[in-house]
Amino acid sequence: MNAKDLELKISGLEKAIKEHDDASATFQNDLKSTQKQLDDYNKPELTPEQSDAIENAVEQAVNEFDFNDTENYEIDYSLDYDGRVQCESHEFINDSDLVEMIVNRVCSLFKKTECLTDEDYTNENN
Repeated sequence: MNAKDLELKISGLEKAIKEHDDASATFQNDLKSTQKQLDDYNKPELTPEQSDAIENAVEQAVNEFDFNDTENYEIDYSLDYDGRVQCESHEFINDSDLVEMIVNRVCSLFKKTECLTDEDYTNENN
């Protein structure tokens, strides 16, 4: 093989690699799309009215939470150079109560049911 043959072979291989890269990108996009469809398939459907109700429930729970209650915060005080007390840092520490209020508010929009076990399914089919 001479230099021209090798250069031609190299360009052919580069072209083949590029074509396969394009096909690989298409397959990657198809894979992502199909995985999203599978994830969405297992989700319950949510109507716009239900979505609005959930949004209103969360908003109402947040509005009812007392953010002014100092017990919800951990505050570190310090003295500045003038001898004045100042807030060095503050951290919201009562997030679990806020989350619980939101979850309770959202769950109140749904009817509670019992989960069926494998045994329940077996008994139904017999």
